[in-house]
This record gives sequence, C-alpha cells and structure tokens, in this order.
Amino acid sequence: MIFRYPNGKPYEPKEQIKPKKQQDITYSNRGMTLEEDLNETNTYYLENKLAVIHKKPTPVQIVHVDYPRRSAAVIKEAYFKQSSTTDYNGVYRGKYIDFEAKETKNKTSFPLQNFHAHQIDHMKNVVDQGGISFVILSAFDTCYYLEARHLFTFWNRQESGGRKSISLNELNEYGHKITLGYQPRIDYLKIIDKLYF
Repeated sequence: MIFRYPNGKPYEPKEQIKPKKQQDITYSNRGMTLEEDLNETNTYYLENKLAVIHKKPTPVQIVHVDYPRRSAAVIKEAYFKQSSTTDYNGVYRGKYIDFEAKETKNKTSFPLQNFHAHQIDHMKNVVDQGGISFVILSAFDTCYYLEARHLFTFWNRQESGGRKSISLNELNEYGHKITLGYQPRIDYLKIIDKLYF
C-alpha cells in the first residue's frame, strides 16, 4: 500500500532498527508503546469522568482498493489528506488540552527532528488561545511532561542555528518526570493540576 503526503510525495517509513538486547528493564522493553500507555490512561480518565481526551485520527484519503475476494478489501494506495497537527486533544476542568507524544531511543539527547514546524505552529496557536499544550516525551528510560513554551525555546534555538536537540540536563531542568503507575499508567493530569489549577 502506498501513502502519499498532500503534496503527492510518497510516504516512506524510516527503517526499523532492532534494539540491542539489554540486561536492564527499560521503558521501551515493557511491551507497550507510549501511545498504548497514553490511550489506556485516557480511557481511565474518561471512565472515571476526570477528562475527555482522545487520540486524533490521521486523515487519509483512499485512492486504490483491490478486492481479491468478496469478503476482503486491500488498500493499495492512499494519501495523507493534510499534515497532522498533534496526537491528542480534549477537555479537562474546562480547559482545552492539546499535546504530542514522542519517543526516542537516543541515549544522550532528544532530537528536535522528531517534531515538524506545522506541529510547533499548531501548539503556539493553542497556547495563544489560552489552551494547555505540551509534549509527553519518552526518553532516557523516563517519561517527561514538557510544557510547550519550553519546547518553543528549544525549537527557536535550533532555528537560529543552535543545538538541534534537548539534552538530558535540559529535560530534567524544564520537564516534569512522570512516575509510571498502574491506573492511570501515565498520570499527566497531576502535572496539569500543579501547573494550571
């Protein structure tokens, strides 16, 4: 199946690199991805009437479908209708929530190439309208909540020819570590409560 960006360019996924076997148990080896953990967390929030936050679907336009059997359809070609903004949005305590979730296996820094300019612009628009925007980063075997305003600082530094990543020291200074739990798995609402309410 071929996916295409709005400009017609074909989407080519980055080559999957198999992780080396490690003796230590890390976040990435727990069997669930950051996205799965966040989806489980958001389901817990919804079921317990704490917040309404959902993963945004990526808009795709299907162009070519094969029907090898009457009961089966195989998508052969599709296009991304538009550039996606952020991964999640919703409402918590009357405030609009909008955030992106990113993971890295890099051991020394969090590369800013994981973000796109249109995502940064979208988060700036959310903040300008009084919404709460942030990123949840899985890095250095830890989960971090980083306010969008700090991400903007790092992004602007990169745009001015400076460092193209966020260091571990910077994440520890400007980010908020999220202790992984059982229910909810990634309780980011605790941090929002501390920062905004």
